[in-house]
Amino acid sequence: MASVTAPAAASRPPRDTPPPAPRRVLNGIDVLKREGFAPLRGLRIGLITNHTGTDRQRNPTIDLLYQAPGVKLVALFSPEHGLRGTLDEKVADGVDSRTGLPVYSLYGTRQKPAPEQLKNLDALVFDIQDIGCRFYTYISTLGLCLEAAANAGLKFFVLDRVNPIGGVLIEGPVYRGEPQFVAFHALPIRHGLTVGELARLFKQERGWHVDLAVVPVEGWRREDWYDTTGLPWINPSPNMRSLTQAALYPGVGLLEFAVSVGRGTDTPFEVVGAPYINDVELAEALNQAGLPGIRFIPVQFTPTASVFKGQRCGGVNLLVTDRHRLRPVEVGMLLIQTLYRLYPKDFAIEKVHTLLLDRDVLEAIRAGRPLAEIRQSWQPALEEFARRRQGVLLY
Repeated sequence: MASVTAPAAASRPPRDTPPPAPRRVLNGIDVLKREGFAPLRGLRIGLITNHTGTDRQRNPTIDLLYQAPGVKLVALFSPEHGLRGTLDEKVADGVDSRTGLPVYSLYGTRQKPAPEQLKNLDALVFDIQDIGCRFYTYISTLGLCLEAAANAGLKFFVLDRVNPIGGVLIEGPVYRGEPQFVAFHALPIRHGLTVGELARLFKQERGWHVDLAVVPVEGWRREDWYDTTGLPWINPSPNMRSLTQAALYPGVGLLEFAVSVGRGTDTPFEVVGAPYINDVELAEALNQAGLPGIRFIPVQFTPTASVFKGQRCGGVNLLVTDRHRLRPVEVGMLLIQTLYRLYPKDFAIEKVHTLLLDRDVLEAIRAGRPLAEIRQSWQPALEEFARRRQGVLLY
């Protein structure tokens, strides 16, 4: 098995079944607004958010809480890419031009709120859109802020949001090391949880004593992808520009320090390449593996940013043919295997460890182990995670 399905989840739609018409799904901020912000009244609030923190009408959560009767918004905290989601660098503290509130960066000199930034607060509120991948750092910011709230004796509210790539499938090796910014907790690469469920898991498994409340999503089912919700799409980060890219990211993202994954092109995470790659040769080798839900098309491109900036790269365009059968982590493993086999002197396989963070899997790839064998090696821990997460599921 390549992935695990939560026992309570509905079965996936059959292949070629058209997606259902979008329904009216409400994220946590929409539910909170409908309730007149009642849970936050009388509290001094610090809001952890960025440009993705909006309601269905794209009204920023910052503005909604700033104007909410009985709620005192005191400070803002921003994750990687900054409050506006436009930066690909360390971010400094600042001031929000619209409200005049201080903005404390959690992706600069610090990664969690400092005690002095919390002393005049009663609660922290988290409202950021995740994409369902362990190394996408917004969930590390969530965990670090929850820990800070526990240490400071503050309430913590999560305004929950849908998982864009669904909450049924989980996939990949489960992280086993000490917490770090691209691996905050013992999660598989594709975790299948919402941010509210992740907060519940962090609290439960870390043993934190914190008053945690999740304002839940309404109308979302675990098998739902983002395009079935009727919610507006906002690029969660500068290079996450479509649902297709979010679907591929848990696998393609693993390679982003070793080769170009399309940063500096119009389609990040939909292309993979390097100057030493023969695009036709690579595409043929990848397609021969016959992975379901994906085809590889030979392409050449010149990225304007990141790895191999300004260099002509041969590579592949990843075409998703059936997202219900797609297993992105397997796609990533196949890419790593094939690049190492075809270009062992050029492909910087050690750089894959930066996000994979599983030495056993990496060494199995080096040793030429079959993909099925590598996949089986992480299956017991994945099944254990499926059991672990059962107690925190909200949907």
